[in-house]
Amino acid sequence: MINQVTLVGRLTKDPELHYTADGKPVLNITLALNRHYRNQFGETLTDFVQCTLWNKIAENTSKYCGKGSILGVIGRIQTRHYDNKEGKRVYVTEVIADTVQFLSRRPENKPLQEAGQGG
Repeated sequence: MINQVTLVGRLTKDPELHYTADGKPVLNITLALNRHYRNQFGETLTDFVQCTLWNKIAENTSKYCGKGSILGVIGRIQTRHYDNKEGKRVYVTEVIADTVQFLSRRPENKPLQEAGQGG
């Protein structure tokens, strides 16, 4: 079976790094991806894809990227579910990132250091 996805898009907001109970860094981001065609009104539509980054990739992305940064993400699609407060089952489809490439200049408010690839 093959489960691999490659995305290039812009961050929709500044990343906020979080840590799991056992101290593992995790970053949930949303990438805005423009479609390659226009609808009947001449508008370009945008898809918003949820991505989860772990460990050093999460730390580097939160440190060097900000809203509007262009990222290349290679990863896999994963689905999960949970029961919300009303007891209703909620399904989530997301991309779990294996590799992240920083494809734009660093934002002004981020430190000047080598960004490169997370891993």
